[in-house]
Amino acid sequence: MTENRKLAAILVADIVGFSRLTGADEDGMLARLRNLRSDVIDPTIAINSGRVVKWTGDGALVEFRSVVLAVRCAIEIQDIMAERNTGVPVEQRIEFRIGIHLGDVVEEDDGDLMGDGVNIAARLEGIAEPGAICISEDAYRQVRSRLDLSVRDMGEQALKNIAEPLKVYALNVGSVGRPLSRQQGEPVKPALQDKPSIAVLPFTNMSGDAEQEYFVDGMAEDIITALSRFEQLFVIARNSSFVYKDRSVDIKQVGRELGVRYVLEGSVRRSGERVRITGQLINSETGNHLWADKFDGRLEDVFDLQDQITASVVAAIEPTLRKAEIERARSKHPENMGAYDLFLQALPHLYLVHPENNLKALDFLMRAIELDPEYAPALAHAGWGLVQRITRPWERYGEDDAGVAVSLARRALAVGSDDAQAVVLGGFTLVMLREDYLTGLDAVRRAVDLNAGSGFVNSMAGSALVFGDDVSAGLQLLDQAMLLGPKDPSFFSHLLVAAFGHLACARPEQSLELALRSIALNSNWDSSYLLIIAAYTSLDRPDDARAAAEKLLAIHPEASASRYDRVLPVRNDAFRNMIIQSLKDAGIPD
Repeated sequence: MTENRKLAAILVADIVGFSRLTGADEDGMLARLRNLRSDVIDPTIAINSGRVVKWTGDGALVEFRSVVLAVRCAIEIQDIMAERNTGVPVEQRIEFRIGIHLGDVVEEDDGDLMGDGVNIAARLEGIAEPGAICISEDAYRQVRSRLDLSVRDMGEQALKNIAEPLKVYALNVGSVGRPLSRQQGEPVKPALQDKPSIAVLPFTNMSGDAEQEYFVDGMAEDIITALSRFEQLFVIARNSSFVYKDRSVDIKQVGRELGVRYVLEGSVRRSGERVRITGQLINSETGNHLWADKFDGRLEDVFDLQDQITASVVAAIEPTLRKAEIERARSKHPENMGAYDLFLQALPHLYLVHPENNLKALDFLMRAIELDPEYAPALAHAGWGLVQRITRPWERYGEDDAGVAVSLARRALAVGSDDAQAVVLGGFTLVMLREDYLTGLDAVRRAVDLNAGSGFVNSMAGSALVFGDDVSAGLQLLDQAMLLGPKDPSFFSHLLVAAFGHLACARPEQSLELALRSIALNSNWDSSYLLIIAAYTSLDRPDDARAAAEKLLAIHPEASASRYDRVLPVRNDAFRNMIIQSLKDAGIPD
C-alpha cells in the first residue's frame, strides 16, 4: 500500500448520546439523521470544499484544504443545529461535538486518513461540550485574527494516547455560544470577522412555470458557490439562505437573522426562448441598494447561460462589496481600526499607482501587519506596493525595498495558501522582482485554479505570465480580466501589460493601440511611455519615439535606460534588451 503523507485540516464530529437516542426510537432517529445529512451536513461540507473521508454511524471524519474552511463549516453546522433544536425537548435533541486540528496525516490508497492529525482531532472532539467546537493551537493560529466569537482558552490538555499535552481552544457557537431562545430580530454576530458577509437568497421565479424552478434555484446556488471561492468573503451556506424560499422577506431582518452585512436577491423571468435575470445587492444594515443590473440571454444552452450570468453577477458584486467595505472602514475612528480596516484603507491608494498615494497605502499596510503578522492580504498587498516603487523612478520606502518585498511575498504564500488574491500577489511580486520565476509562476497559476472568477486574480496572474514569458496564456487571462472588470480602476494597467504581450509577439500596431488607450486613462504612468517608445521604434517611427521619450523625461526627469534595465521584469532577455535599446535610441540617458 502506497503511503502519501500530507498536511491537512481535519474535522471530526460525533453525535452526543447517540446510543440513548437510537435506543429510544431507532427508526425515527435514523430517519432524522438521514434528513440531517441531506439537508444540512452534506451541503455545508460541500460548500466549504470538504471531503468526507468516512461516516462512523454517529459521526464523520472530514478533510479540508484549510483550517478556515473547516472552522467555517463547523460553525455553520453548529449554528443550524442550534436553530433546529429550538423548542425540541432536551432528551430528543441531536447535538454535535466537533474537534478540528491542523496536522500531518497519511492518506491510504482507498482515501482513508490515518496518523496523529486524525487522532488529535478525534480527541479534541471528545472533550468538546455539546454544541461546541474544540480546536488545537495549530488550528487556532490560522483563524485567530478572523474570529468574532467567544473563544475560551482551555489551556494545555492531556489527550488520551497523545504523547504531549496540547493547548486547546473552545469556540462557543451554536447552543453554547448563544441562547436557543433568542428573540426574533435579536442580532446574531457574523461567524467570522474581518470579512464582508453576504447571503444569497433564492431567486424568485417570475415565469409562472414550475418546471423552471431548477434553473431559478440553480442560479442562486451557482452564485453562492462562485462567491465562496473569494477567501475575502464570508458567504452563508445554501441551506441557511434557502429557508427564505417562497417567503416575503424584510432584508434588514434577514441580515439580523443570518448575521450578514449584505444580501443579494434576484428574479428570473422567461419569455419564449429568452430569459431575463435581475439582481440587486443590498446593505442589510441600512437597506440601501448598492448595485442592481439585469442580464438577458437565450435558453438554447441553459447551463452555459447560467455560467455566463453567474460570472457577470460575481464580477459586479465583488468590487461593489469591496468599495462598500472601504467606505465603512473610513467611517471608523482610528483607535477602533483593526488589521482588516487598515488593509481596506490602503486599497484605494494602492490602486492609483501614484508615488504619494503609494506611501499612504504602505503606511496603512505596515500598521496592519504590525497588528497581525500573519494577515495574508496585508502581507501580499504590501509586497505589491513595494514592487510599484521599485519598478518606477520613485523615492525608496526603506533601506531594502526589494528584500522586504520578497520576504512579504513568501510570508503571504506561506500563510495565505487558500486566499487567491494573496497567492497571486505573492507570485506576482516574485516575478516582478526577477527573484524566483518558477515559484512565482506556479503561485499565479494556482491562484487562478483557486478562483478563476476574480478579475483581480486574472489580471495579476496574466501580468506575471506575460512578463514571465508565457505570453499567450497571460494575454488570455488579461482579456478575461478586462471582460470581468470593465470599470476596474486598474484597467489602464491591464491594457499596458497586454501591450507588452503583443509587442513580445511582434505585433507592434496592436501594442501601440493598447498603450495609447492606457495612457489616456492614466497619463502619469511612466511605464506607458516606455512601451510607446518601444512600439514606435519597432514600427520605424523614430520621431514619434523621441517625442514620447521627451514626455517621459518631463514626468520623470531622473528616468534612465540603465535603471529600467535593472527593474524591468521581462524574463526574455532578447525582448528586454530590445526595449532598453529603443529607450537609448529615443534619447533616454543611459
